Amino acid sequence: MRKVVVGATVIGAATACAVAVQRYVRKCGRWGRAMAILKELEEKCATPAWKLKLVADAMSVEMHAGLASESGSKLKMLITYVDNLPTGSEEGLYYALDLGGTNFRVLRVQLGGKDGGIINQEFTEVSIPSNLMVGTSEVLFDYIAAELGKFVAQENQDFQVPPGSKRELGFTFSFPVMQTSIASGNLIRWTKGFNIDDTVGQDVVAELTKAIERQGLDMRVTALVNDTVGTLAGGRYTNSNVIAAVILGTGTNAAYVERAQAIPKWHGPLSNSGEMVINMEWGNFQSSHLPLTQYDYALDAESLNPGEQIFEKIISGMYLGEIVRRVLCKMAEEACFFGDNVPPKLKVPFILRTPDMSAMHHDSSVDLNVVRSKLKNILEISDTSLEVRKVVVEICNIVATRGARLSAAGILGILKKLGKDTISDGDGQKNVIAMDGGLYEHYTEYSKCLENTLNELIGEDVSENIIIEHSNDGSGIGAALLAASHSQSLDG
Repeated sequence: MRKVVVGATVIGAATACAVAVQRYVRKCGRWGRAMAILKELEEKCATPAWKLKLVADAMSVEMHAGLASESGSKLKMLITYVDNLPTGSEEGLYYALDLGGTNFRVLRVQLGGKDGGIINQEFTEVSIPSNLMVGTSEVLFDYIAAELGKFVAQENQDFQVPPGSKRELGFTFSFPVMQTSIASGNLIRWTKGFNIDDTVGQDVVAELTKAIERQGLDMRVTALVNDTVGTLAGGRYTNSNVIAAVILGTGTNAAYVERAQAIPKWHGPLSNSGEMVINMEWGNFQSSHLPLTQYDYALDAESLNPGEQIFEKIISGMYLGEIVRRVLCKMAEEACFFGDNVPPKLKVPFILRTPDMSAMHHDSSVDLNVVRSKLKNILEISDTSLEVRKVVVEICNIVATRGARLSAAGILGILKKLGKDTISDGDGQKNVIAMDGGLYEHYTEYSKCLENTLNELIGEDVSENIIIEHSNDGSGIGAALLAASHSQSLDG
């Protein structure tokens, strides 16, 4: 009887051992598959310097094409009618209205001239009731003008309009517009949840002006701008060497100062400055040299605008976290990366936001506790091993690095177009790129990588003359500054 028991014990132990070996082999197979997915991602996202230079060349070529004709390029290269950028000598009280989403801001700045700078500023933020986003043009603009009126009524002695002068307003309108002058532009289409049919095709400045008049406000809209142009203006106000602005936030865009004579599609009179600010709308840049992956193609196909904004979809804050989610989902499906079942939350599009990706990427704790808590709290994935968390950080690194390096290539494209990517004899001129946007401001690894990559691409000598500067709140203060600079040109 004892022999039977011993035999059974041996057989049981052997079976347990075999199961353990099978688990080990299966685990190794799964891990190997996960590593293969990671390696493929790394290879497809690779951005060696030679490839980035091809991207920059393509950007420069597309810029030329977009300046030549309205339909010449995926880059719209929109003429902004901004031909007088702030110089720092502007004086007086100016307002700005920043309408770009479900909230809008109204602000005022008191400018003190050459040595005074911005003496004082105030702002208020107002949310737009959802029913007004789908109502009529008159009701929406009346609501905005009424709030503007309340804000004007709160002016104190720190803010003064010269006697006999009208208050002047810069209007930041972050929706697609066909601009027809510095202070007029027709709405092409609403985005961001707005759907007001009777505004489409109308001049948004005229709509706002009529509402201002209905409120009995003594105010004139002097400049219609977008946030990127505002960032350029804000940068130029404090630094005359600013030549371009780049927004890297939820979305992305760039604007720069072009010689008016270098714009074949411009048929208007040349300004006194001989310059014109161009709104590139560079998010729509496309090139066969862009390193795209299966995740990018799938994201684009499922988006609201397939085939559009490809550059934006691989470098901007709206999409980086979503790309990481898609990679993790593939690992969960094909390599059981988080256990035998795919975590349900991992299948939810855009559940992993770029700020969460950034927090994981910056996790410096020994056990990667930030990664652990983000996986648990957002994706409901518990009990992850340190090895798994390290892979998550590496995916974040690969996706962010690609985005940052491509952004740098885009900036190099602008420098090439302007002939500022090399040093001419005796040219010690500093050239400043004004940067803004939450992605650039808060995702440190991204912004550091962007700046290092630009230095790598242009070389040590040229990089001494190229400066990247953070220029805050272009959509607000920048618009007020443009109202000021164009007020002077209109009155002059």
